Amino acid sequence: MLGFFRRKKKKFGPLIYLSEPTILYHTKTEKVILEIIEEKLNSNNVILPSDYGLRDVSDKIAEVDYLVAVAIMGRFSSLVGREVKKAENFGKKVYTLDIAKTPESLVYILTEGVPEHIKWLNEEETFEFFNQFIAKDFLGSSFRGLFIGYRDHEW
Repeated sequence: MLGFFRRKKKKFGPLIYLSEPTILYHTKTEKVILEIIEEKLNSNNVILPSDYGLRDVSDKIAEVDYLVAVAIMGRFSSLVGREVKKAENFGKKVYTLDIAKTPESLVYILTEGVPEHIKWLNEEETFEFFNQFIAKDFLGSSFRGLFIGYRDHEW
């Protein structure tokens, strides 16, 4: 509520661009991703596209040291795929953070480079995947949330 009283953390570490699907913008998962980056890559100096709304800020990739690309269940969205290719063209080091869901929780796996098992989706495949993903993992909890709250919403 009084968030403007909070002190901003001092930025440290290499400059990192977080390439994530738009459905993860401003979620609990995004906060966990930032904690993982801080712990594993020793940096909280992260460019978050979600801070810029839906505006394209991929031109900032040229300025960064690393790009962390988020894959959901082994898939890069078309947006993330474009940003990974842009980073590779600039010769930037790329890390992949693959997020999978188990019955109990979400599992985060950070690897250097892009693992071979990652599927690169085009725009149509991304649209279909996110429609299925949202219907299964978001809409059900949203409907229940009207009556009993959002306690089990993981993403």
